[in-house]
Amino acid sequence: MELQQIKNIIEAALLAAGRPLQIEEMRTLFGIAEAPDIDTLTAAVQDLQDEYAVRGIELKEVSSGWRVQVKQDYAPWITLLWEERPARYSRALLETLALIAYRQPITRGEIEDIRGVAVSTNIIKTLQEREWVRVVGHRDVPGKPAMYATTRQFLDYFNLKTLDELPTLAELRDIDTISAGLELSLRLEDDEIHESPPPDLSEVMPLGADSENQPGA
Repeated sequence: MELQQIKNIIEAALLAAGRPLQIEEMRTLFGIAEAPDIDTLTAAVQDLQDEYAVRGIELKEVSSGWRVQVKQDYAPWITLLWEERPARYSRALLETLALIAYRQPITRGEIEDIRGVAVSTNIIKTLQEREWVRVVGHRDVPGKPAMYATTRQFLDYFNLKTLDELPTLAELRDIDTISAGLELSLRLEDDEIHESPPPDLSEVMPLGADSENQPGA
């Protein structure tokens, strides 16, 4: 099978799937007898990525695989397609999410110690409903508090392949400077090609975080 035909099949599959696809999953689209090898599929994906470089969409690798999405630069225009305003999250929720991302695994009590205020049950519930955080165990202390970590969905939403791609603490700005414009929008559940891209995670600053990133997916 010619490389161009392989590229066309991959492109069609990515648009139809509405979710990220791994290279190994793409390979299952071809019959056993004619399935291209991993190197050929990887080359086809890279060619598509290069072709999209001058277009309004991009082929992006995130934690769950490869997906086609609208480029961040075109979000202001694309968002006008939807009349309903996206949900907005509080600064408390964003701080909590950032602390989980940078200090995971972390308990609710540890988050409260760092922030200096109680963490609302609704905040944890919202993060779990969005499937951005999950319980990964319980701390071996009295009460056995749950420990929270981020998920693959969290990485996918923020266009990250691994936690190593999170901005370093040295790269982050002071949260007091950016809090006025710090918002997250609900991810649109339509086909990936029609989604406005997610916000830049560099806008999320953990208070008092000083540990290195740890895998949380």
